[in-house]
Order: sequence, then structure tokens, then C-alpha cells
Amino acid sequence: MTALRDAAMNSKAWPFEEARRVLKRYEKKPPEKGYVLFETGYGPSGLPHIGTFGEVARTTMIRRAFQMISDIPTRLFCFSDDMDGMRKVPENVPQQEMLRNHLQEPLTSVPDPFGEFDSFGGHNNAMLRRFLDTFGFEYEFISATEFYKSGQFDETLLRAAEKYDAIMEVMLASLREERQQSYSCFLPISPKTGKVLYVPIKHVNAKAGTITFDDEDGQELTLPVTGGNVKLQWKPDFGARWAALDVDFEMYGKDHSTNTPIYDRICEILGGKKPEHFTYELFLDEHGQKISKSKGNGLSIDEWLTYAASESLSYFMYQKPKTAKRMHFDVIPKAVDEYHQQLRAYPTQTPDQQFANPVWHIHGGEVPASDMVVPFQMLLNLASVAGAKDKTGLWGFIRRYAPDASPEANPAMDQAAEFALRYFNDFVAPGRVFRAPSEIERRALEDLAGRLAAWDQPADAEALQTMVFAIGREHGFEPMKDWFQALYQVLLGADQGPRFGGFIALYGVAETRALIERALAGELVSAADH
Repeated sequence: MTALRDAAMNSKAWPFEEARRVLKRYEKKPPEKGYVLFETGYGPSGLPHIGTFGEVARTTMIRRAFQMISDIPTRLFCFSDDMDGMRKVPENVPQQEMLRNHLQEPLTSVPDPFGEFDSFGGHNNAMLRRFLDTFGFEYEFISATEFYKSGQFDETLLRAAEKYDAIMEVMLASLREERQQSYSCFLPISPKTGKVLYVPIKHVNAKAGTITFDDEDGQELTLPVTGGNVKLQWKPDFGARWAALDVDFEMYGKDHSTNTPIYDRICEILGGKKPEHFTYELFLDEHGQKISKSKGNGLSIDEWLTYAASESLSYFMYQKPKTAKRMHFDVIPKAVDEYHQQLRAYPTQTPDQQFANPVWHIHGGEVPASDMVVPFQMLLNLASVAGAKDKTGLWGFIRRYAPDASPEANPAMDQAAEFALRYFNDFVAPGRVFRAPSEIERRALEDLAGRLAAWDQPADAEALQTMVFAIGREHGFEPMKDWFQALYQVLLGADQGPRFGGFIALYGVAETRALIERALAGELVSAADH
């Protein structure tokens, strides 16, 4: 164990680098609270999106790395800011008119447009928890509404009243002049309308723990800052939460990065120690726009899980968190295949290499074996030419390629066959464009068909790849990628494809020859036109 811990302490994998920063906080003495606290925040103003999952997945990876290098207990809080006022109606939910009647009310006071939970905030919290539970995350859920109303936040709120001027000095320095006139770190909740009010505070009584303000109808009211009568503006809330819970680590998107000094300073003003933070790049949709809960653009977690297993999504989240990621359906096949490549590499790696392998972080060191005998991208190409209507049709080819494989012995392969058919029908088939070969391509394809007709060896992927490559060279293709692109465009209706030798071995030598002959006869172009 000591050798493994030493390897972990020296690993350059980013979760270990972050874990070491957290551990450094306690190099002199352990935490008084008895554990190290990791936190993630969620704004339930709309349905949870894939970025929310990514935040919890990545924080979990750092937590696992921490557990590898330290014996200090850990906890992970998933904190939902469900007391925020609903500023606008999300575009991707029903009952838009009803929701418009509840603007500015706390999300846990807005009725659930789906009619399933006691509030819209409650619905979105349940969706978040269901998603997180799907992935087996170990976490503790905290609702801001419950946190404010139960009194758990009271001590920090009273301290905020005492330190009101210091907090306001930090906040006002970051605001435009016109915003400064009406800004307060405290937002009262109107006892008459139930709305979160963005109004100037006329007086803060630190000794009594109250604020005085004018309600929407102009009547002057005084409310205690405790018991859920007020909430903090989101920037002060961030820092106050860190102080109240004694948070050790929180990550957030790049759009928060300019606010980090504000969060840190408010945490310190309220008597806390600023946590370690990690800023990740944003997730973008296919148009390069930031993914938004209210717009519902970009991939959802459910959509990813329609076409691939959950581990492939975790793999995608591990990769380069400091680089912006385009989240569209076309990233799924690559993520699936790379995840299984890493699984296959893991058993032969040294401990150093294993700690740098994404699958260690995805599975917390309990890494399963891959049973994917055919890559996902190859399954898509097989679906393109096999005309299979269900995964049973694909298994006929898979078994011939890997005789020992079966749905029972290879459950991930079996699941992937079903995913691949679904993905092919929804995304590949509608975009296929077959073309006729040029003269040089036709001669090379005729040569390939002839050599396949005479092929009398086992259908070995490498031997077939060597033969396909030799044909391209002999027919003068330069660069060689032009030959392979011709194969994909003419035979598969796509610009990209698999190693072609492997495709022949999977689909079959005779079947590939027949496919080439159909293409040369113009049947593939004709069928696509109809």
C-alpha cells in the first residue's frame, strides 16, 4: 500500500494534483470537523444538464484520488440553490403561462409544471438526484431552502448582519454605479407575495439580527435575517456557504472565475477559510454556444444514455477539464471506443500508468475488463451495410468475427450492439451520401473485389488491411487517405470510417466483395436516392 500511495502522491493526473492541494490544507493538523468536505453547487432553475453531471463526476474523481493519498475521512455535499427566485421561465418545460405567474418566487414555492412534485425546485432536485444515482455517486444532498429555514444557516446570517458593511464594501466595488444604488447582499422574501425582492435595505440591525426595507406596495417592513425570511444574493451566498459548512474544495465553470476573489473574501469576512477551487472550461453545443439549462441546448444526460453506457460519459468528462468541450451527439462513438481502449490497456500497465489512466478515476481503482470485441465505430459501419433491424442481426456477424463472444459472456458488447443500431438509425442513416467512384477509384475497387474473390486465407484483419493498403499504393493514390476516404464515401456513404481490413473481417470477405459490386453497378447511389 505504501508503494501505491507513493505512486499516487507523484501522479501527474489532474485529480491527484487537485487532491494534493486539498491535503496540503491539513499538513499541520487534521480538520476540526473530522472530515474533508468536497462540495458541488446546482442552480435548479431548469432541468439538470450534462455539465451538472460533469461537476459531480470530476469532484468525485478528485475525492477518490484524495482517499488514495490520505486517511482523513471525506464527504461530498451536492448543494441545490433552490431558494433562488425564478428569474425567467425555462423554454423546455410545459405550462409556460402558469409559470409566468410565479416569476421571482423561490423555486421551491413555484408549482411543478409536470405535476409530480410539491414544487418546480423539488422536481428539478429529484431529477438531479435520479441522474446522480444512475451513476452510483456517493453524495449527500442539501436543499438551500431547507438550509435557510431549518436554522442551519442562522449563525452565518447573523454574522453577515454584523459584517454587513464589510460585505457591502466588497460587493459595491464590483458593481456598476447604477447597480450600487439599489444593491444589498440580503434579499428579503415578501411576507405578502412570497417573492424574492431585489430592493434597497434601509437599515440593518446587527444586534437584533433584522433588516428593514419597503415591500412591493411601499409599506416599510422589518424581518429577521434568520429562519428563511431572507436569502443572500448569489455571490455573497457562495462565500457564506463556504464559511457555514467549512468547505474544503469546490469546482465551477469558467464563467464564475472572475468572481472567485469575491467568494473568497466574503468567506473570510464571515470567519471561514477559503476552499481550494478548480475552474473548468465550459460545455458548448454543436454551434459553439454555452449549454444552458433554460434553453435546453446541448446533450442531456438521458440523451447520452440512449446511445452509450454511462462509463463513456464519465470518460468524456475526465478528458482535459481545462479545455472547452463541444457536447453534441457526434462525440459519443469516439468516447465509447477510447474508454474501452483504456480498459484493455489497464491490466498491463505499471501503477504510475494506471493512476494516469482515466478508467482508474472512473471506477475508483476497481477497473473491470472490457468485453467489447468489436469497436463501436465498427458496429455503426456494420449497421450501415448489414441491414440489421435488431441487435440479433449484428450478432451473426460478431460471432463469426469472434466465435467465443456471446450476449451472455459479453454484456457490454451486447448493450453496445443495441446502442449502435439506435445511434445509426437516428444520426448516421439520415446523413449518408453515397457517390459513384471516379475512374481511378473504379479500377482500384475492381482490383479489390477480384482479390477478395480469390482470398483463400482466414479473414485476418491485419492481412486484409495490408492488402487494401497495397492496392491503394499500386493504383497511385497519394496521399493514401484519399483511397480510404473513397472506400468510405463509395461503400458506406460517409467521410470517415474504420480500419478497412477490420471491417472486411467483421462483415465478411464475400459480403464485402458483393458490396463493392453493388457500388460499382450504381445500386448504392440509386438506393439512397429512393
